[in-house]
Amino acid sequence: MTDTEKRPDDPSATADSAVLDAKGLRALAHPVRLRLLGLLRRYGPSTATRLAERLGVNSGTASYHLRRLGAAGFVEEDTERGNARERWWRSVHRMTEMSILDLVEQEPEAALAYLQSVAATYTLRTQQTLNELETMPRPWRSAVDLSDRALRLTPDEAVALREELWAVIARYDGDTPESDVRAAEGAARVGVIVQVLPELDTPASAEDPTP
Repeated sequence: MTDTEKRPDDPSATADSAVLDAKGLRALAHPVRLRLLGLLRRYGPSTATRLAERLGVNSGTASYHLRRLGAAGFVEEDTERGNARERWWRSVHRMTEMSILDLVEQEPEAALAYLQSVAATYTLRTQQTLNELETMPRPWRSAVDLSDRALRLTPDEAVALREELWAVIARYDGDTPESDVRAAEGAARVGVIVQVLPELDTPASAEDPTP
């Protein structure tokens, strides 16, 4: 999931979560909507115009996708900030919970479209960081990591690995619009992307017995 999305078994999940259902899947199955929601959750309330500038789209496109997110219950108008000329939006929840197992079985097409949007968002975020690598301060440059390792696990072991990774991540302070107040000096936003990808079509090794 993205940095604003958690599984129900994630130790960092809280009651302030939206549980993703079929309607929610269809609403988020677009990269622009996923990114809009992420911006509102990370930076706090904003307008379609300001969000559009961040995403590099026109304000009409941002407004349309914000209305779709609003219809699905992910965002709402911030009436305390808005006025007759400027409409502000805010996220209703801090994070989203998703049961991949259930939704892939119940809504396979919507689930696939949503997960493809998540994957596209990850790719974009990675590329943005790499584009800034040359001018990034040296201490932060040394923290960047793109690595993978192939393991041979049972399904239960893969689930255990995933839960252990999230337990480690949960020990660190999450990023919210209010986290700057308590952040340590020199702290900045860091994206941690976790992917556990079964490779079930990998050919058997030469040592494996033939059936």
